[in-house]
Amino acid sequence: MRVQFKVWLLMTFVGIITLSCSSDNDPVETNEDNSGVPEEPDTPEEVESGFQACQNGMAGIYPCSGYDLMGHLNLQELTGTDNSIVNDLWGWTDPSDGKEYVIIGTDILTAFVDISNPEKPIVVGRLESGLPPDMHADIKVYQDHAYIVSEAEGHGMKVFDLKQLRDVSDHPEDFDATTVYIGFSHAHNLAINEDSGYAYVIGTDAYEGGTHFVNISNSSAPVAAGGYTTEEPSHDAQVVSYSGPDAQYTGREIYVGSHGNEILILDVTNKDEPEIISRQIYENLGYVHQGWFTDDQKYFFLGDELDEIENSFNTRTLVFDFTDLDDPVLHMEYFGRTAAIDHNGYTQHNQFFLASYSAGLRVLDISTLENKEITEIGYFDTLPDTDEPFFGGAWSVYPFFESGNIAISDMGNGLFIVRKSDP
Repeated sequence: MRVQFKVWLLMTFVGIITLSCSSDNDPVETNEDNSGVPEEPDTPEEVESGFQACQNGMAGIYPCSGYDLMGHLNLQELTGTDNSIVNDLWGWTDPSDGKEYVIIGTDILTAFVDISNPEKPIVVGRLESGLPPDMHADIKVYQDHAYIVSEAEGHGMKVFDLKQLRDVSDHPEDFDATTVYIGFSHAHNLAINEDSGYAYVIGTDAYEGGTHFVNISNSSAPVAAGGYTTEEPSHDAQVVSYSGPDAQYTGREIYVGSHGNEILILDVTNKDEPEIISRQIYENLGYVHQGWFTDDQKYFFLGDELDEIENSFNTRTLVFDFTDLDDPVLHMEYFGRTAAIDHNGYTQHNQFFLASYSAGLRVLDISTLENKEITEIGYFDTLPDTDEPFFGGAWSVYPFFESGNIAISDMGNGLFIVRKSDP
């Protein structure tokens, strides 16, 4: 029912005549052949690339506050075609020389981008999916390898040795996967606990839409390690080796799942017998989409992907107090300045970086979260024509580079590299 509602909304906002859903584990834009994927609003013919300082609320053609545009690659530059859709991204810093790379997904391939000079990003190479286009893919990095999943049938989990990027002289190079794990056919999402060396493949056919556990301590030979079947298809998760305030679970491997109809907290230390710790719902629940712990693992930031549309309020971020994992409580709700739908968000120290679809990147100060205070301190809007609630614009953000470079994936406008403006 929620999928049908979302399809209707896509038709309303962007004038799509017909849409056909390809997956029932995500209410986001779905269409197997992409013929019904919503087009983003018209963007100016002259798209800015290269450095643009944020001055008087604009960085070139992009609305901004406190963040400069460092560099930009459009769809043609990323993929070699204008007929593509960008989705997730993650980052890698080469330990041998400190070079920073963005690994960015699309419906047809994964691109590897050197942003060591962010004003002149370079597509070092591409890894084709070799399958019919599918707009849902996810990427994470562990021990100098990228792990890539997709909802495309037969995709499995592609593993790519990122050290290959060091030796490319003629770019972009066409890469092959280092290995492919075929313990499942397709999946919606992926989480990796870097402390334990386990990948959690989410929304996979192997566990009826649940989560498949994979031991990736040996990147060249991933090994199945069990899984968890959910009542509703799982959508996203963060998995941590717990060091938060609930002493009962110190040192345990804790899975916090955003599962559409609920937040599900599991103890997955014993892969053969994962245990439910608690389940959580909340008022005005639309679709529990994605969340992330604060550094101290006391609070959990959650995005709901349908609540803005179903309730006609501005972008809502929910913050839960996880002091007691057996009994989480809602700490506060934050409402943004626009009506845009929130998608993926990540905390980094005292800030929260949110990819908010049509409103682009929003940056929130969470230093006084204990007092239930959150303040927007900056933004960079990758889709300047609208902030209306529809499923287009900024898909995700990667705010973890030590340089301060922040990578944003925009579904129709490609890759943006931004950085906090000098005082």
